[in-house]
Amino acid sequence: MEDIEIYLNRLHEEQENWRETASKLNAPQICSKETLEKWLAEHSELPKVKLYVSNEEISSPAIDQIIEAFAGRAQVITDEFLNIIDETAHMTALSKPRSLVHRDGDLHAAVHIWIIRRRDMGVYVLLQKRSHLKEISPDCYDVSAAGHVTQNGEFRSTAIRETAEEIGLEIPREQLELIGLTESRYADDHTQDNEIRAVYLYRGQVDEESLVLQESEVAEVCWAELDELLTVIKNEDFKHCLDLEELAMIKKAVF
Repeated sequence: MEDIEIYLNRLHEEQENWRETASKLNAPQICSKETLEKWLAEHSELPKVKLYVSNEEISSPAIDQIIEAFAGRAQVITDEFLNIIDETAHMTALSKPRSLVHRDGDLHAAVHIWIIRRRDMGVYVLLQKRSHLKEISPDCYDVSAAGHVTQNGEFRSTAIRETAEEIGLEIPREQLELIGLTESRYADDHTQDNEIRAVYLYRGQVDEESLVLQESEVAEVCWAELDELLTVIKNEDFKHCLDLEELAMIKKAVF
C-alpha cells in the first residue's frame, strides 16, 4: 500500500489541519484529538504514515495534537512548504512540502539574483560555487544567489532574503532590477525540479572580501567577465549549472 502523506501547515487555521488529516485518512469524522485517537485505535493496520509539518516558528495546537495522537505510528518530517504556481507564474492556493514538490515535479516559483559590475574590460558577474553538501549540482558554479519562494512569499522579498542568507549582502529593495522570467526543468533519478524564475540584476558596489558565505550553500565566490564566461561555459571541464538564456538576458540589459 502507498504511504499516507499528511500536510500539516502552521500557516493554516486549526480546522484546516484537521480536515487535511481526515481527508488523507478517508475518515470524515475526525475533527479533534479524541476522534483521531479513537479512529487510530480501530485501525491498527495502517500503511506508513508521514506527517509533513511546515517549518514556520508558529504555534499550532492542532498540529501538536495530531502528532501526539499518532504517538510513534507516524514519521514526522519538518519541511519548507512551497506554493504551487500555474503556467503564467501566478501563485495558486495549494502549498506542498518542498521535498515532495521536487519528487513530483510540481511547478513552483524561484528567484535568481545576478550581481554585476562594469569595468573597462567589460561586464563582470559574481558567481558562487555551490557547496559540496548540495544535493543538486554540488561543486558547480552558479548564479550569484538563488532560492525558492516559500508559501505566502513573493519574488522580490525572496530575492532580498536569499542574497542576505547565502552571501551576506543586504540589497535595498528598490535596487533590484527585474529583467525577466525564465522556466527551468531539471530531472535525475531522484529529483524533478520544475521552476519559473524571476531574474534580477543588482548593480551596486560589492566587496567580495567582505561577503559572509553560508557554508551549507556556498563554497566560494568569484568574478567572471561575461563574454569570457560565455566562451568557457562550452568547456566540458568547467562544472556549472548556469543558464545561457539568463546570461543572454544580462547582455541585453547592460549593453
